[in-house]
Amino acid sequence: MNFKFLNKYFHFTKQQRIGIFMLFVLIIGLQLVYLFADFNISETSNVEKEQWLALQSEIDQEKLSLTSAKPVVYLFNPNFISDYKGYKLGMSVEEIDRLMAFRKENKYVNSAEEFQKVTGISDSLLNKISPLFKFPDWKQYKSNSPVEKKEFAVKSFPKKEKLPILDINQATQEDLMKIYGIGEGLSSRILKQKEILGAFVSMEQMKDIWGLSPEVINELSSHFKVQIPSNMKKINVNEASLKELAQFSYFKYGLAREIVKYRSMNGNFNNIEDLAKIKDFPVEKAKIISLYLEF
Repeated sequence: MNFKFLNKYFHFTKQQRIGIFMLFVLIIGLQLVYLFADFNISETSNVEKEQWLALQSEIDQEKLSLTSAKPVVYLFNPNFISDYKGYKLGMSVEEIDRLMAFRKENKYVNSAEEFQKVTGISDSLLNKISPLFKFPDWKQYKSNSPVEKKEFAVKSFPKKEKLPILDINQATQEDLMKIYGIGEGLSSRILKQKEILGAFVSMEQMKDIWGLSPEVINELSSHFKVQIPSNMKKINVNEASLKELAQFSYFKYGLAREIVKYRSMNGNFNNIEDLAKIKDFPVEKAKIISLYLEF
């Protein structure tokens, strides 16, 4: 067989032969690298990553311990139970109202039995919540012993001038400073809060003012009452803008945004109960908030 006709296909110049030779060398070199080289990526120790993992493990353990820990139970004076506190304890609205009416007469309960007599709660509920009651020390140490009575005798103070009951929304700084325990600073703070809200709608709002002790609040409640002004401007919760809702003292920006979002998706609110469905709504202040709103 004659293969001479193929010679023309294998006739190369010197430069072409060098090029072909270099190509073969490159191919063989790549094959050797592929055969003998180790392409497994070795895992290098990352000290910083290990530290972060250790820290995360500690955080997870701390969260677990906090979750499993028993809640701390604090003692409280049952004379100052709020609507929300009473609801959480299992009291009905009527039972809470009885206590509030009793306190408005400037009277105090001094024992668990007296608390039951005033509120009318059941024996089972009394047994459940009475261990949480903490009455003043002077009441706990009260005794029939003449010596002890002398030791714990309450100091007598000169009688103050009887003050007329005034409307807290009409009170001046001088009126407020007549109350024992209220000076220039606290009176200014009360008036400032009234200015922010437009008017007070309940004496319960005194608890929101920083610096007022329960004793001073009781004194205020004894000498002042709330008369809601007929011209008080209310917020139409179904028409107010996001900015107007966010400026309301009892709403934060996040809550105001959720109200607008809920309103746009579900329609208008009919009452405070509808509004209370919003996430993070301060349910314990719903009664007070409703007096500033209109639907």
